[in-house]
Amino acid sequence: MNGASRERPLLEIKDVAKCYESHQALGGVSLDMRKGEIISVLGPSGCGKSTLLQLIAGLALPDGGEILLEGAVISSSRGMQPPEKRGVNMVFQDYALWPHLSVFDNIAYGLKNRRMDRADIRKRVGELLEMLQLVGLEKRLPPQLSGGQQQRVAIARALATQPRLLLLDEPLSNLDMRLRIEMRTEMAYLFRHLGTSVFHVTHDPEEAFAMADRLLIMRSGAVDQIGTPADCYALPASRWAASLLGAINRIEGTIVRTARGVGLRSGSIVIEGVGAEAVAEGSEAELLFRPDDVVFHGSGEAEITVAAETAAAYEGGRRQGDDRTTFGLTVRHSTFEGKRWRIVANTDAGQKLYLLGERQLPPGTPITVSLPRSAAYIYDKSQERG
Repeated sequence: MNGASRERPLLEIKDVAKCYESHQALGGVSLDMRKGEIISVLGPSGCGKSTLLQLIAGLALPDGGEILLEGAVISSSRGMQPPEKRGVNMVFQDYALWPHLSVFDNIAYGLKNRRMDRADIRKRVGELLEMLQLVGLEKRLPPQLSGGQQQRVAIARALATQPRLLLLDEPLSNLDMRLRIEMRTEMAYLFRHLGTSVFHVTHDPEEAFAMADRLLIMRSGAVDQIGTPADCYALPASRWAASLLGAINRIEGTIVRTARGVGLRSGSIVIEGVGAEAVAEGSEAELLFRPDDVVFHGSGEAEITVAAETAAAYEGGRRQGDDRTTFGLTVRHSTFEGKRWRIVANTDAGQKLYLLGERQLPPGTPITVSLPRSAAYIYDKSQERG
């Protein structure tokens, strides 16, 4: 074992539980986080991600388990360390800037509370203004700033006191799409450049992928999957995780054995997939896949091509382009989405699927498509919780 392997985690969450009256917000969540790591917690409203963030921040007391920061217990059912003593800063969804203070004074707020020397405050704030592209805005008040600028000020204020851990609560949800893309890229670069440890909560998979070293996917107050973004994307651990990560197509059927492993039979088609190798043949199952993993092979006399050929390679070599299932569908309708057409089609068993194509297809058009086996995720319906 090398030294890095023996190093104690920065953050340890041990079997943490939290209830609000009869609702169990968290049901025994455990997680270790390394120093300098960015973890993105992904899930919809009500899954427990915001509750977990509040417990780490010290804004709520757990009903069970404990939370440790650098080996010291900061929260348990017996009590907790005050938020201001933790060395943990939080950027809120609405930024929570002081509206009557200038950009400079907002960023300097925590430093002044620590009675830092004025010259050192000016130096530290100046560094952050430059780092976050806020130079020239020092004297403005928050209402005079754009949403993106306010968000930068909130991050600068949180970084000013050099926290041991930075918490981000849906930090981009109030920005428009262009700004969200810009800011998630800039934040990922900034935090890695500074070596900042970040615990980031979001409902947006693209934001999570752009930011995270590891994803923590939550459902119903529990951890559904944890791993690198590439690993979670390549092999979701559950129907829930697959759907959350873009596998919106669902085909119901039964498990069958094939020469290469396992498949799902629905109507007259059998589609090979992964993830249910130990499930008994004949069991009810569901196969999920992403619209952009499908490749069109033709329709009547016209050859159809698709811009998204995603079967070639993902990290770890999970996907192989020649390992495909080919099957037929019938087009229901097509909708133009700017770059490509979203094509809605039916299987012969009447199940509706969504595909992405380069041109419009008339209703009733028969099409032939193929799907990589490693992009088809099969799950035993009887073993899904929730």
